[in-house]
Amino acid sequence: MLALYRALLRLYPAAYRCEYGDEMIDVLSEVQSENQKKGALALLFSGVRETGGLLYGAVGEHFMGITGSYDNGMFSLGRRFVMRSEFRFPKATVGLMIIILAAVMFTIEKARAISVSIPHANPPVGPIHPTQVMIVQALLATLIWALTAGAIGWGIIHLLHRSGVHQLSEMNPSAIPKHR
Repeated sequence: MLALYRALLRLYPAAYRCEYGDEMIDVLSEVQSENQKKGALALLFSGVRETGGLLYGAVGEHFMGITGSYDNGMFSLGRRFVMRSEFRFPKATVGLMIIILAAVMFTIEKARAISVSIPHANPPVGPIHPTQVMIVQALLATLIWALTAGAIGWGIIHLLHRSGVHQLSEMNPSAIPKHR
């Protein structure tokens, strides 16, 4: 089966094979060894599923190489199956954000024009008393608290990431005893 998997990996683009080929073969061999324990039928179903997945993935990678996007209609792989990182938002997002900003600005301008056209409908607002300025101090305190909490959270995540990467780089999978 592994010989078939290696042959199917040749269908992938060379750059993809160089980057992920060894890892894919390792995973496929683990899946095969797990399914050998379950029996011949599980091994057959697993082989068919993995063969189909390899063929589908090869076609998707070639479409990616041609179009530069994983969204190719019938062969759309979606983010769940993509091994490469890309920008998360579609290109149309910027245009839509500009349209929304223009609509908000247009609405504000219309509201300003309406308020100028009816000058005496609302009574004038008196001077702002010191007790009403407390909202600014509360918002500032909330902002400082949120920034501090975010910095602490980022620091914890950063430290955990570093220690996890270092632990994984020092790990030797062949030295781990297997439980039977």
